[in-house]
Amino acid sequence: MGKSRRTVPEELLLLALDPTTGTTAQPQTLDLGLAGAQLVELSLAGRIVPEGDRIAVVLARPTGDPTLDHALELLRRRGSPVRAAHWIGGPRLGLRQTYLAHLERCGMVTAVPGQVCGVLPTTRYQASDDCTNAAIKQRLDTAIRTGVPPDPRTAALAALAHSVGLGKHLYPGNEGRSSRSRLRDLIRYDPLGGMVAHAVMDVQNGLPTQQNRSSQGAGATPAAPRSGARTAARGTGGRVPASRVGVR
Repeated sequence: MGKSRRTVPEELLLLALDPTTGTTAQPQTLDLGLAGAQLVELSLAGRIVPEGDRIAVVLARPTGDPTLDHALELLRRRGSPVRAAHWIGGPRLGLRQTYLAHLERCGMVTAVPGQVCGVLPTTRYQASDDCTNAAIKQRLDTAIRTGVPPDPRTAALAALAHSVGLGKHLYPGNEGRSSRSRLRDLIRYDPLGGMVAHAVMDVQNGLPTQQNRSSQGAGATPAAPRSGARTAARGTGGRVPASRVGVR
């Protein structure tokens, strides 16, 4: 896979990067979104295909991207299709830091060391090319403003941004309410991106991971389910309402 096009995980992380603070928005859920974004990118690269709510490897040939190839190899080792939610909610924490280091190696961000309160060491990240970040955001803006169906990559990016709660970061305040709503609606333009985004939201609500732990005996300890989340998901065609993921 060449680097003429940024991958969906790279773009999702760049969208989450705050140019003022040098930190990422929604750090608690971004790992889940990045795991989902890897599935989307591997599908776009022809390595995996959806089988219902499961993911199957159809081509194990490396993509040339080390982070994606690691994910592809883990999927291949499963030997059989794996539920998207089980994969996303699995014990593979630290993807945000993995991708920040990856973006630094690729020259897309620059690490700036600093201190908190003059004592605790910290690292902030600045995008190396603000035009690149603006172009990514512009694709979402155009899809929201025009209502023209976006390409699958942009639709999947929008779905994942919504699923991890980036809407309030990208379109803040009351003035951004309608844009956040339209961002959520873009989920319908890419079936795989929509399925993965729903899986991300379900994992946040502690729904599928409990089922998978009892049926497959694997995975990290799930979060406690939120009251009424399953009923709400059924009432919206399987989609957890925006209020469930902190998007207003």
